[in-house]
Amino acid sequence: MSPFNWKSWIVAILAAGTVSFSTAGFGQSLDQILNKQNGRTRLAQESQERIDGVVKKTRSLEDQYKAANKEIDGLKVYNTLLGLQVDNQKAKINDLRNSIDQVEVINRQIVPIMTQMIDGLEQFVTLDVPFLLDERQERVANLKDLMERDDVTVAEKFRKVTEAYQIENDYGRTIETYKDTVNIDGGTREVDYLRVGRIALIYQSQDGQVSGAWDQSAGQWRALGNDSKNQIKFALQIAMKQKAPDLVMLPVHAPEAN
Repeated sequence: MSPFNWKSWIVAILAAGTVSFSTAGFGQSLDQILNKQNGRTRLAQESQERIDGVVKKTRSLEDQYKAANKEIDGLKVYNTLLGLQVDNQKAKINDLRNSIDQVEVINRQIVPIMTQMIDGLEQFVTLDVPFLLDERQERVANLKDLMERDDVTVAEKFRKVTEAYQIENDYGRTIETYKDTVNIDGGTREVDYLRVGRIALIYQSQDGQVSGAWDQSAGQWRALGNDSKNQIKFALQIAMKQKAPDLVMLPVHAPEAN
């Protein structure tokens, strides 16, 4: 065994301490580098996140801007249409004002015409064949009362007048029967009236003694024979829907030349 060399041992200890010291210094330098690198990485990530946030906000503002522009374009179109509608409404208002002015003029003109129409209708009923006299005279009287009312429009008054004329016109193409009284042979009797158009006939069904036709030229009832009486009776049954429509020979005065 070689003798102990204390110098070599000291050198070995110093060498080991140097290696240990160098390793510790290297570890500390690496941690510092890694920490700095991690710090730079975090800063880079934070910067990227801020950039991403700015980009996102920028895109959001851009989208809002585009949407606002689109809405503005729509509002421009809408406003243009509204302007056209307003112009049309103004034109209609002017037309209505002109129409109202014309209505006042027409009302002043139509009222006298309606009054003349009612007077003409009253005269016509008086001179016409005497059927449904009470009903027709009452209709004329109601028209006169209507003309004096201020709570009824001129249009409604005119409608009522023309309606009365239409009713009179319809009498000329309809058939009906009803019971009423008639002054004949110096007395008043209840008879069956038969109206065929504007032809008026009467028939007393109880004893068959009264049958007649209105003589418009003479202004009175004219008695009829048995043949005509049977025809009137048959026509009455048709009017009451007791028999089917059929040809009936009724006494009608032929028109005479003036």
